[in-house]
Order: sequence, then C-alpha cells, then structure tokens
Amino acid sequence: VQLQASGGGLAQPGGSLRLSCAASGGSTYAMAWFRQAPGKDREFVAAIIYSGLNTYYSDSVKGRFTISRDNAKITVYLQMNSLKPEDTAVYYCATRTRPRNGWFLGYDVWGQGTLVTVSS
Repeated sequence: VQLQASGGGLAQPGGSLRLSCAASGGSTYAMAWFRQAPGKDREFVAAIIYSGLNTYYSDSVKGRFTISRDNAKITVYLQMNSLKPEDTAVYYCATRTRPRNGWFLGYDVWGQGTLVTVSS
C-alpha cells in the first residue's frame, strides 16, 4: 500500500484547509492523521475505521477537525476549521493493512507528509 497526501498550505487563524490522502496498491483498514510540529514529537490527530461509522479525535482538534473517508476512491480526508497557529505542523496520513483494536497504534504504512502553516 502507498499513501499520497495533499492539501497542505498556508491558512490564516480561523481559516480552513482540507487535507486528502489517497491510498493505492492494497487494502486499508483504519486510517488516521498524525502531525508533527517543529521541535515536537509526532502526535495523533484523528482516526476513522473502514466503514466510516466510528471516528476518534484528539482533544486539541475535537470540534474543529472532521475526518472522513471515501472507500470507492480509497481516500481519507481531514477537514480543518477554526485553525489556530498551534495547528502548524507537518501532517501525515497513515493506514493499517491489517485489523487491530484501538485508535493510536498499529499504523504500518505512512504517507510523505504535507505542511500546514497557520499564520496571519
């Protein structure tokens, strides 16, 4: 499986961006977004199961970000609203290629990352 992320860029505080991550070459199960800000460890942002019926968000983005997926296109999205400067980071999509319980671990394929900068 390969993942290709896109949609990053510059946004103003309070603005919106939509990230996309297209998968190819194999099966995906739960998919997730992580991010890594300069000088910080990578952190979990959001995840969604294969059916799309269950999602999970970190407290820092809950109510502002929405994760969704289109299995026909094998693509996961991250709609980011009410962006804050602290959302500035490289965002990575990831997928599991086998089923596993829980939200945070077991993502064995990662995309290349897309930079999101929130600044006025």
